[in-house]
Amino acid sequence: MMLNLTFPFSTVGVPMSGNTFGTLFCVTSFGESHGSAIGCVVDGCPPGLPLAEADIQADLDRRKPGTSRHVTQRRELDQVEILSGVFEGLTTGAPIAMLIRNQDQRSKDYSDIAGLFRPGHADYSHWQKYGVRDYRGGGRASARETAVRVAAGAIARKWLAEKFGIVTRGYLAQLGEIPIPFESWDVVAGSPFFAPNVSLQPELEMYMDNLRRAGDSIGARINVVAAGVPVGWGEPVFDRLDADIAYAMMGINAVKGVEIGAGFASVSQRGSEHGDEITPEGFLSNNAGGVLGGVSSGQDIVVSIAVKPASSIRREKRSINLAGKAVTVSTEGRHDPCVGIRAIPVAEAMLTLVLIDHALRYRAQCGDVRTDTPKVAALAPGAFVRQPSPR
Repeated sequence: MMLNLTFPFSTVGVPMSGNTFGTLFCVTSFGESHGSAIGCVVDGCPPGLPLAEADIQADLDRRKPGTSRHVTQRRELDQVEILSGVFEGLTTGAPIAMLIRNQDQRSKDYSDIAGLFRPGHADYSHWQKYGVRDYRGGGRASARETAVRVAAGAIARKWLAEKFGIVTRGYLAQLGEIPIPFESWDVVAGSPFFAPNVSLQPELEMYMDNLRRAGDSIGARINVVAAGVPVGWGEPVFDRLDADIAYAMMGINAVKGVEIGAGFASVSQRGSEHGDEITPEGFLSNNAGGVLGGVSSGQDIVVSIAVKPASSIRREKRSINLAGKAVTVSTEGRHDPCVGIRAIPVAEAMLTLVLIDHALRYRAQCGDVRTDTPKVAALAPGAFVRQPSPR
């Protein structure tokens, strides 16, 4: 007698190639750096949200290349087109398809690397995995793809702001070995570095100018904060809010580390210091980063990410070619000396995508739950705000 080992469900339609993000608010990304266009399909957006291309373009303009001399000089308008899912200015509940056409590719800049592998890039691992490789600008692995995440995140940002008053913002907390103490959100938008400190601007500009002349690159630390998140979003085990945030942030190109709240600083903290005390007036600190036991506490969600130095640099490095022979590689073309600068709108977008997904999941399961315990303030006066260590 033969045993039937088939499973009582079908895997048809289950995404297997890592191009879809989210559970109820799903984003499927497509396109390559030097293809004709990049784009995404957003499925699960609630109907009735006022939405126009201008709502999305504002965030895309913050991420796009060529905005200052400190980022890649590739000239892309990043003009978004909404192809479906919006009728008479409102989302319909149908999938929202968005397209961003590539206009300033210089594929010839990459012809010299077609037969070899750039150190630090996805060239070698993708070649071994797929047996075929789009070497033009990194193809699918290029940070160009993150533009569509920003577009999807703009939709999430608007819905979260209208329904809950949530504000999600990010800033550059450290450039290489230069910590950037937080002074004010008011100066972030006007800074080419998204820096919250006006006084450090000349030092940051000189640092980047020297780096560019040296043909090298540097890493960065980015802090992202979501204010106004209600208590109760997230799950206690596998779908913890902080776990999903970490997963989202690690899915951003060049991100090598994620901290929630105090993060690795908690290693040296005592329990008497780390545990956030609660008073009738509010929490006295936020070492937890707004998440307790996988569920939002009502405090600010505080996330910090480490972005590695860009691997595309003019300085020669050792590698191998397709035949496995030793070569030296120097990457020409237009590249970001610090990819962390333009990654800030991307990090904001990924946080909003996690939050809207959990908001919809909370509404489905626990939308009717009521308790008699009053909800305390997110932060009491003088609450803990984490800053970079001084030099």
